[in-house]
Amino acid sequence: MADLTPHEGGSTPGKKPTQMEEVEEEMGTQQAMGDVHGVGIKIQRAEEVYRAYAGLEDKPSKGEVFAWNLYELCSYFIHTVLIPIVFPLIISQTLHTREPDVIGWSNRHDGTYCGPKQLKLYEGLTNRLIKVHNMNFSPLEWTSISWFTGLILAVPILGSISKHFDHGQSQQLISVAAIAIGALFCLPTGFFRTPWVFPPYIAFIVAANTAAAASHTRHFGLMVRGFIGPVLRRSQFSSRREVAGWLSLYGTAAGSLGAAIISAFTYHMLRVKEKFFALWIVLIFSGLKWLVGISHIFVTHRHTSTTNSTQNSTATAHMVSILRYPHAIGGLAGVFLSSFSTMCIFAGGVLFLVGQLCLKPAHFFYLLLTYFLFPLLSLPLLHPLLVLMKTDAVKMQLLGFLLSTATSGLGFYYRNKNWDTLHVLLVAGLQSTSVGLLHAFGRVLLLDCSPPGKEGAFSVWFSWVRAVGTCAGFAIASTIPGKIGSSLGIAFCTSVFGIVILIFGNVSNMGGAIDAGHVRHVGEDGKNGLPPDDSWDTGIGMEGGEHAETLKRGKAEV
Repeated sequence: MADLTPHEGGSTPGKKPTQMEEVEEEMGTQQAMGDVHGVGIKIQRAEEVYRAYAGLEDKPSKGEVFAWNLYELCSYFIHTVLIPIVFPLIISQTLHTREPDVIGWSNRHDGTYCGPKQLKLYEGLTNRLIKVHNMNFSPLEWTSISWFTGLILAVPILGSISKHFDHGQSQQLISVAAIAIGALFCLPTGFFRTPWVFPPYIAFIVAANTAAAASHTRHFGLMVRGFIGPVLRRSQFSSRREVAGWLSLYGTAAGSLGAAIISAFTYHMLRVKEKFFALWIVLIFSGLKWLVGISHIFVTHRHTSTTNSTQNSTATAHMVSILRYPHAIGGLAGVFLSSFSTMCIFAGGVLFLVGQLCLKPAHFFYLLLTYFLFPLLSLPLLHPLLVLMKTDAVKMQLLGFLLSTATSGLGFYYRNKNWDTLHVLLVAGLQSTSVGLLHAFGRVLLLDCSPPGKEGAFSVWFSWVRAVGTCAGFAIASTIPGKIGSSLGIAFCTSVFGIVILIFGNVSNMGGAIDAGHVRHVGEDGKNGLPPDDSWDTGIGMEGGEHAETLKRGKAEV
């Protein structure tokens, strides 16, 4: 006998459900799916909030690391080649330079012969033919003034965007706008053949590059945190030191390659008869090359901090919060002194080799290639030394200052001698290694001193102070082009002062990392929600180490 007991849902076997029952069943299914979907959204939002609060970052992918190095390749040349070399050259082509007195120059330095083209190029850079009221300026000095104007223009811009870098949602837009504006101002530089149009071009390029470099440096700090995790034990700090050194050294090496490309292209275009338009092509190519680096911005979007203590602060308070971190202040002093001394040596040395030693054009080309390509070999080889000797960023900066001291000291001592080409190339390789070390580990030190959620503010300071030091060194060397002893003497004293600041100023990687919260104080086990000392992992190769496991446990509980 068939079972006639009514089934659950009010329907019996063999009886079709009514239209009302179908609607109710469909609504119940949609409600269940909506509940599941809502729980998923809540989990995702809770995870994002927790990651931002705890300072967690995703482990960078290979593509992200490659794109970060790509931007270094496409932008490092701006403050090393484009502004200090290309712009003075093209400005000099807008002026009418008299033919040089070859006879008066041919017997300088024990019979060293200077060709007419070399002399015309040198005098075009150093002669003060730009008249402003009662003052005269050379193309080198005109570039220095324009450079300084750009740094002043960058101050309010950097002050307004520093908080957006850390707590806004427009980091990508700011970076794209900065790069696009800077690259755009490289394109029309040859429309008007007059020196008066170059100050706004240079100023906007400098301001844009400073803002873009700040974003790039902040990205570096977030990637290091993604590889290592937000908080480490003292014994694990070496992991952060190795990863940060590796990223920064290889990025600087890539930047040196980009600078070598532009310098070689500039040398080639100077052989063209119409040099003004040839250099304009160099500037156009530079702008397009800079635009290529914009691709790194779209590779990833990293979350911003959501801590109330920093979100509620004003933009000015967020910007000057670096003053509460003495190790970061010491790091900034090192960045300024290093960029000043290295640019003073570079600019003064180039002017001396071209104008006084009359280095042959082919040998000068080899000099540029050595200066910009040697770091491709020396910097990666120094990373195993860093790991083996367990040296931190401060010690590597000291090594860079010592190399600059040796270079400037040798140049000062032999300033009245003829320099053999081989010796010039050896000194260039030594000095280029110093430049790479100081740039790479100045960045590492400052980001080690930056607390989570303030990488943008600290990066803004790093970018601007580095640019100020580079501009000041260039201005000093270009003001006294015929006095190599003065340029090298100033650079020597500056390098020594940098060593004194780092040693006697008690600047420390570990101390800065502890103040920033990257490394726990001794005895903090179990406090403030931190796990015991033996429960922490380095986090290398994982997404935040133990923090990833915490997120997984939280998902399971939900």
